[in-house]
Amino acid sequence: MAASRSGGAVGPAKKLKIKPLKIKPKLPANFVEETWSKLQKAIQAVFSEENVAYSFEDLYRAAEDLCLHKKAEFVYENLVHECESQVTTVLGKLTQQKQSTTFLSELEKEWQTHCNQLLTIRSIFLYLDRTFVLQNSQLKSIFDMGLQLFRKQIESSPATERTLSSGLVEMVTQERMGDQSVDRKVLKSLVKMLLLLGLYSNHFEDEFLQETQRFYQKEGVDMMKELNVLDYLVHCEKRLTEEEENCKEYLDSFTFSPLMKIVEDCLITKHLHEILDKGFTLCMDQLKIADLRRLYTLCDRVGSLDLVKESLCNYVKQRAGEYVTDDKNNSQMVQNLINLKANIDKALQECFDNKESFHGSLKEAFEYSINLRQNRPAELVAKYIDSKLRSGNKGGGDEELENTLDEVLVIFRYISGKDVFEAFYKKDLAKRLLLGKSSSIDAEKSTIGKFKTECGSQFTNKLEGMFKDIDISRDIMTGFKNSAQVQSKLKHGLELYVNVLTTGYWPTYPPVEANLPSELRDYQDIFKKYYLSKHSGRRLVWQNSLGLCVVKCKFNKGTKELVVSLFQTVVLMLYNDEDKLTYDDIEKATGIEAKELKRTLQSLSLGKVRVLLKEPKTKEVNRADTFTFHKDFKAPLYRLRINNIQMKESQEENQNTTERVFQDRQYQVDAAIVRIMKSRKTLSHTLLISELYSQLRFPMKPSDLKKRIESLIDREYLERDDENAQIYNYLA
Repeated sequence: MAASRSGGAVGPAKKLKIKPLKIKPKLPANFVEETWSKLQKAIQAVFSEENVAYSFEDLYRAAEDLCLHKKAEFVYENLVHECESQVTTVLGKLTQQKQSTTFLSELEKEWQTHCNQLLTIRSIFLYLDRTFVLQNSQLKSIFDMGLQLFRKQIESSPATERTLSSGLVEMVTQERMGDQSVDRKVLKSLVKMLLLLGLYSNHFEDEFLQETQRFYQKEGVDMMKELNVLDYLVHCEKRLTEEEENCKEYLDSFTFSPLMKIVEDCLITKHLHEILDKGFTLCMDQLKIADLRRLYTLCDRVGSLDLVKESLCNYVKQRAGEYVTDDKNNSQMVQNLINLKANIDKALQECFDNKESFHGSLKEAFEYSINLRQNRPAELVAKYIDSKLRSGNKGGGDEELENTLDEVLVIFRYISGKDVFEAFYKKDLAKRLLLGKSSSIDAEKSTIGKFKTECGSQFTNKLEGMFKDIDISRDIMTGFKNSAQVQSKLKHGLELYVNVLTTGYWPTYPPVEANLPSELRDYQDIFKKYYLSKHSGRRLVWQNSLGLCVVKCKFNKGTKELVVSLFQTVVLMLYNDEDKLTYDDIEKATGIEAKELKRTLQSLSLGKVRVLLKEPKTKEVNRADTFTFHKDFKAPLYRLRINNIQMKESQEENQNTTERVFQDRQYQVDAAIVRIMKSRKTLSHTLLISELYSQLRFPMKPSDLKKRIESLIDREYLERDDENAQIYNYLA
């Protein structure tokens, strides 16, 4: 600093220099020994859990001073020695414990104490930890050093190692067996200790997994014997949940996969076939949603969904096969199949995640089962639809009827012989339309629409033609009734309605002759002349077996209207002149063939509405019987329907329908062969058969196809190749 003189010139400022002392300060005598002695006593006090004579700040400054005076290495080495001595003393005492439970409990206490003591000591020597130790990468931090000493001491004693690992595994086993006395706090703390010390994998995990496998192998076998399948599945689910929770709580995350794999293999995979064999059918029969869902989830865990799919398909084949092949319960077959399909769909949706891979296999299973009986299922499906459309689903309403028809359509899809179904359906539809037995024309047309969507217009062409005939007939009858020329010929009190049917659309009906009363014959002649006058070149053939009449009958108790067949009408009109007639008299007067006449007399005298009295009173109609008009007949309703006795279709009638189907199939096969050969010109037998199977929509045996090929060769549509008999050539 420079000072200015008054009145004088100011000179340059002088710099102030501070020079180091030539004599360095000396440490007090015995500084290192005394300072370390203070720290050593503090360390021993911490380990012995006694009060420290010095304040924390004094101890921290003491450790810092030693480090500042380049004694850090000395401090670290002595600190290691003190810690090692403490660990050796503590664990040495523990090895004398003979009881595993006591050893583990004491070890857990000493471990917790040791960790807390290390934290305290690290706080005292924090300056050492953050300077000297941090600058020397080969040295461990004070806390890690203390853990390493603990690990080293454990590894130096094989007996301690074995007692520790086996004791922990035993605790886990006891807990699995339901022992509530297991101290989970000790278990959790010691497993975490092994993880922290790096002893987990080599000194615990392997033995733990081996014991787990042994435990669950035995439990799986025992539980399968003791529990029913459904309870066993609940047990498996419970065990898996417990092991997952335990793993999350105190095991290493890397143990999760091998642990769960062992439990799944021992409890599920090894017993899966037995589980499915014993429990799957039971669950499906009773539709146990929760149990099926549990089974599916467990199988999904072990990657065995294919076995579930296989079991489901086998169940379908078994149950559907039983329904289809049970000839005694034909009337219940379709409803049983519908119920089965509904249960399968519900199980798929609610239990099996609507798995896409299941659908194709189930379709094959249903198709296989339903077609076990050739043709019969197709016939029964047609009759089931017939019963629903007749009854209107027993008054369940249009929506319910529509749902029922949708359900039947699902079963229809599985039928391979759809041409057989078409034949029987057409026969039943004709009766419903002509005899007025359909509950709803809208439902009828809706059903045809469903078939058209499913199978195409070719399948429903004739069925739609039947409805077209009914509509045309309605127009014809309107013109007939409005014709003045016709009205002048008709008698009062008698009405006529005629359905004109196109032969190609309707089933073939065998003609049944009868001697009609003159009134009916006259009306037929009047209509015939009217129709032919409008449509020249056509021929009318009357189908008497399909006729339906409404007649008025006078009884002593009052007049009734009876809805009866044409044959019933012919018989009843005989009683306008007589009160009592024999079977022979009726047969001679009506000219009805015996089989049809017996059915007619049976319906009039033995049915629910008995307008004739039969003598003798037997359940069958015989030639010696006598029939008397029941003058005292009474009923609460004014209009009554007298149904014909529904005789079961004879085997001959079914055979005729089936034979017509087979005949149609032959024509279709012939047409398909010619169509294929015309486009290919030359084709081997194997390729031709393959092409036919891809085009035909009904099942055919290879032998039957070969017969049709031979037939076409005989008719010179095809020829065999001169060089290879297995090759066919098309003849233009």
